[in-house]
Amino acid sequence: MIIQGFRQGSCLTFYKPDKLHIDGYLKDTACQVTLKWEENTPYRLIKSIQLSRPEDYLSVYQSGCNFSCLKCHSWEFSQYKSGKWVSPYEISLVAKEYAKLVTVVEPKNRATSYHAQDLCKHCGYCVKFGERSEICPNRLKPEQILISSQGYGPARNIIAFTGGDLACNPEWYCLAAEKIKELNLCLWVLFETNGYGLTLKNLDLFKKSGIDAFWLDIKAWDNETHKKLTGCENTWILKLPEEILKRDFTLEVLSLYIPTWVETDQIKKIAKHLAQIEPEIPFTILAFFGEYKLKDLNSPNLYQMLDAYRAAKDAGLKNVRLGNIGHFINSEKDYEILLQVAKDAI
Repeated sequence: MIIQGFRQGSCLTFYKPDKLHIDGYLKDTACQVTLKWEENTPYRLIKSIQLSRPEDYLSVYQSGCNFSCLKCHSWEFSQYKSGKWVSPYEISLVAKEYAKLVTVVEPKNRATSYHAQDLCKHCGYCVKFGERSEICPNRLKPEQILISSQGYGPARNIIAFTGGDLACNPEWYCLAAEKIKELNLCLWVLFETNGYGLTLKNLDLFKKSGIDAFWLDIKAWDNETHKKLTGCENTWILKLPEEILKRDFTLEVLSLYIPTWVETDQIKKIAKHLAQIEPEIPFTILAFFGEYKLKDLNSPNLYQMLDAYRAAKDAGLKNVRLGNIGHFINSEKDYEILLQVAKDAI
């Protein structure tokens, strides 16, 4: 990052030395703690690999990150060294096995988390009771629904890198994408990212390697708020949507509604910025829930989320969803209001 003219990320990662008897943790940069090279092969620390919900794709959860988010929902392994060393070739072996489970083949423009929501609502009704729920999109057959550790849903032809983020060190991702593409199994490669490591040079490397899509997490519009939340500024991140689309990647954007931190005013500015670039960009507004260093902060309520949803639509975005509804729907009445006001948002 520094060589390319950017500041180092907020990437100090906690670890316990393997061979030293030291109480407590030490800290070093994530690329030193959770990335290593052996005989010209990069290895990444991977916490787990599983069919995730509600995304309905195979998620590769990485340890180590170039952000130190106060509200990180993966902090146990993104901020602390944890997992098993995995090579790009080993990722391709997992991808090959996953391809045998795929029940929905998506086109590249739907290689997103966003588009999973119009296929299945993950209730499992069709499997458990032999009938569809009243909110079922009615687009899949029961035999396309699988059970995974995170619940019911289809298996879509997408492999996603998630959890921690070391896009600032692109080699492991590039080699993994190349190995997956060599399988010729119609698998899309998605990178869930905070964007900090997506320099122009790295974007071009990712494009050449075969990465297809990005889920870009824009954590705040206000630069100072972003820095307090993540340890890094967001000036470059706000320029990324245009650069990503220029290179013909599939793009979706997510922002978290965090009461007192990132509310409707900032979400509206993010949405307006995206709409000026491309009104069709899929945009998800996720409800925050307390975690890591913001454990005691409340989730937004239904009316705050609906306000943010309307603001994003009014800003010109055509494809807007609300996520983590279990954290802002507290009663049957709340759910009825949500269905009446913004059924297309879930």
